[in-house]
Amino acid sequence: MKKVIILICLFILASAMSGCGTEASKVSHNLSQQADNFNDIRQLTVINCITGDTLFQMTGKMSINADTLDNQLEVIVEDEEGEYKKRFIGLSDNVTYVVEDVTGKGVNKYKYTLNFNPKMWIPINVDSID
Repeated sequence: MKKVIILICLFILASAMSGCGTEASKVSHNLSQQADNFNDIRQLTVINCITGDTLFQMTGKMSINADTLDNQLEVIVEDEEGEYKKRFIGLSDNVTYVVEDVTGKGVNKYKYTLNFNPKMWIPINVDSID
């Protein structure tokens, strides 16, 4: 009987603790779920870190999975007709990517702007010739 009571108490304790988590982790999960259900518009940018060039960019309703075993991004997109297509983007040591939610949901005082500074990645000097 004691074992049953201990097991019930442990189950209740585990259940109570599973609900604990930060607000940020809950929001992150909800945002990812929303985007993976094709409800948000995302922008995917693939960047060559050596040259600083944008190799690939796409914007739309998409679900993105980083497949670390195959070293690639698996992107499922929904087109205008509601059809789904799968894209594979190979990654390497000198290629990185950024995914941003660009769905406009009104004005928000906490909205931010994301800017890249290629000089932080590539220690070279660029001269402009007019």
